[in-house]
Amino acid sequence: MKAVLTLYFTRFLHWDDNFATAIYHTFVALCYLTPILGAIIADSWLGKFKTILYLSIVYAIGQTVLSVGSISDLTDRNQDGSPDNVAVNIALSMIGLILIALGTGGIKPCVSAFGGDQFEDDQEKQRSTFFSLFYLSINAGSLLSTLITPTLRASQCGIHAKQECYPLAFGVPAILMAVALVVFVVGSKLYKKVKPQGNIMLEVSKCVGFAIKNRFQHRSKEFPKREHWLDWANEKYDKRLIAQTKMVLRVLFLYIPLPMFWAVFDQQGSRWTLQATAMDGHFGFQIQPDQMQIVNPILIVIMVPVVDSLIYPLIKKCKLNFTPLKKMTVGMFLGSLAFVAAALVQVQIDKTYPVFPEAGQSQIKLINLGAVPATVQFQPQLQTVEIAPNEAAGYMTFETSKLQSLHITSGNVSETMTLDLLEKERYTLPFKWSQMSISVDLIQDNVTSKPESGKSLVRFINNFPYTVNVTMGDADFGPLDPLSVSNYSDVPKADGRYIISISAPLIPHCEVLSKTFGYGGAYTISIDDCAENELNIKYFEDMAPNTVHMAWQIPQYFLLTCGEVLFSVTGLEFSYSQSPSNMKAVLQAGWLLSVAVGNIIVIIVAGVSTIKEQWIEYVLFAALLLVVCIIFAIMASFYTYIDPNEIEAQLSKEEDKKDQDDNEKKSEADSPM
Repeated sequence: MKAVLTLYFTRFLHWDDNFATAIYHTFVALCYLTPILGAIIADSWLGKFKTILYLSIVYAIGQTVLSVGSISDLTDRNQDGSPDNVAVNIALSMIGLILIALGTGGIKPCVSAFGGDQFEDDQEKQRSTFFSLFYLSINAGSLLSTLITPTLRASQCGIHAKQECYPLAFGVPAILMAVALVVFVVGSKLYKKVKPQGNIMLEVSKCVGFAIKNRFQHRSKEFPKREHWLDWANEKYDKRLIAQTKMVLRVLFLYIPLPMFWAVFDQQGSRWTLQATAMDGHFGFQIQPDQMQIVNPILIVIMVPVVDSLIYPLIKKCKLNFTPLKKMTVGMFLGSLAFVAAALVQVQIDKTYPVFPEAGQSQIKLINLGAVPATVQFQPQLQTVEIAPNEAAGYMTFETSKLQSLHITSGNVSETMTLDLLEKERYTLPFKWSQMSISVDLIQDNVTSKPESGKSLVRFINNFPYTVNVTMGDADFGPLDPLSVSNYSDVPKADGRYIISISAPLIPHCEVLSKTFGYGGAYTISIDDCAENELNIKYFEDMAPNTVHMAWQIPQYFLLTCGEVLFSVTGLEFSYSQSPSNMKAVLQAGWLLSVAVGNIIVIIVAGVSTIKEQWIEYVLFAALLLVVCIIFAIMASFYTYIDPNEIEAQLSKEEDKKDQDDNEKKSEADSPM
């Protein structure tokens, strides 16, 4: 579902890129904040099975609400079929996303742990196989969903007007979530269900809180200093818990710089998807912008075994001490390079963007539909343009306040037209010479940016002397009067060709096969003549289609995936190896919290940033991650690796010896003199 979420915000709810990015990352942050709640509920109250069951129901309901909220027919519609008021859609969508965040976040810390609970202590091999299959399933699901969901989204549906089918894109995951829940419940009797043992996170929090409180209550010199500030909890908590908490806090301290990596990583679903909408996705078949995210899970499935079986052994053979923290540092560096690559791609995309009018400016495009050349003078004496028959002059930019009128001379006829233009708008002015006069019309284009849909736009201008009805494929552009221009409409498929046909009482049916339009362009097509039932048309390019290929995103995905393999996989392994046996969940919650904080960083940047150039924002994130990478490398150099099992074994020996000494003293006290 997340694969199409950003495009749902920008194309259906019509939010701008920054706001859509902020809401997207707010949702992701919630998904990684709620695991703490899920872990507390599972450990202290319901147990893992019931937590997964109840929150999966919430999850499925949320997905259903989101699907219903994306139905365009819930609200009143404009003449073109688009929603007139999306307040209902927004309300249902936000409720759905909040329920999904509670559901997915709540079960996130429970699912893998519940799977691990099904194995006995002597089934380490089977448990290891399960976790490998579990990780593979996650990436297989990500791969399939990133491929299929955008395809469902790109299909057309709707009662009053055909639009991108978000109800289907969100509805299919809702159905599959319900099916998964049924399968989970059916197997209930087969599961081993461990009862809640109490929340260790709560105990750790209490221990830390008591140590801090006790330390500040006894600041006077009469109380001796202690080796570690946590030792101030000795009066209330046992030595083992304090030692285990020290181990956990050492690792959590290293987590402080980690959110910056996640701030970069999770922009695959927001900024990078938006970047892809301005690119050419033709690979012999058409790739949707949100399908480019599929590169990440594909590379993960390939690279994890390659790195484990080839790269790491090769590094070991070279006798290089490539410790886990060094791997994570390199991973962060590669993440920074990924955003440098994204910035370079964005620079090339920006070069292909048309120039749009800014504040105080207007643009006019001239189209000469007549049979003789024309001269157009913009008054007062701003510019003179010569236009050949059936040709166009590209958009010309003028200061709105200075452009008052224009004078057209064609053949032996002249025409003056007074102009009343709006700032930051584009206009098309088609005109046609006849023996007695010049017919002219001023059309406001209403397109001052690249198409939000990422598709190309097309419109028609009638060059017949009478009204004709124009269709292209299944789209009806309606009856057009002479020299009038239709509204722009999306071209369904970039690589498709469509039958363009006209009909009118005075002429027979007439048609022609269109060209392919590409993605991100805008075209005006003049309907000129009909000869032997074949329509003569002329294409005028209002906006060039996307020319930078989506394949140029592959290097940035490759670098980021390499960074993920080194950073994420290694980080989880490091956290597991450096934490006490009963506090793995605490570090898991801390790890997930770092993901949430990373997304909050993106929300802040998207919310307060005044950066207009997207490539500069990419460079900013790359620079921030590089700085954090250096800080993390310095922190890692001071870290001493430990063996928690060895420390716990030593503590057990000390406790056993203490118990033995206490028993001996008690025996001596109880023995008769």
